[in-house]
Amino acid sequence: MKHHPLISAFFAIATVAVFQTAVAAPGHNGAGHHHDHSHGHGAAETAYGKPGDPAMPAREIEIKMVETDEGMAFIPSNITVAEGEQIRFSVANAGELDHEIVIATEEENNRHAEMMKNDPHMAHDEPNALRLSPGNNGSFVWQFTKAGIFDMSCLIPGHKEAGMTGSVSVK
Repeated sequence: MKHHPLISAFFAIATVAVFQTAVAAPGHNGAGHHHDHSHGHGAAETAYGKPGDPAMPAREIEIKMVETDEGMAFIPSNITVAEGEQIRFSVANAGELDHEIVIATEEENNRHAEMMKNDPHMAHDEPNALRLSPGNNGSFVWQFTKAGIFDMSCLIPGHKEAGMTGSVSVK
């Protein structure tokens, strides 16, 4: 059956739109993100490690996200782990604002922070990141497969600048 050219064009555009929506932004699940913010995460190894296996043993590190009179902070803000170690980050937002924790290289986090200035409510779906509303808790498992010093920051605009940053030293 032959369709009118406008109907055929509509179906072609609709098919492309559905495909783009299905493959867009594997790193974020917010509406309207048609570019990949995943930074190559997933099962692949990165410069700072790879997603952990929740079924395997992991050392638990508890982190609180807070606001203080001096600004915002992670408690603790500096962590040391052994190369190859798998960590379960148990994170609590003890503050009054939304906060997130993103572990990456400093360069990657700075680039991601710039993107977030355009979309501060960007939702994350990355194995090295967690965003929590006030009073909520969550966790993620990460395996640090390479030695180095890596960045741990809240990339919501203004939060890193207010002090919500730290480091993970892998030795």
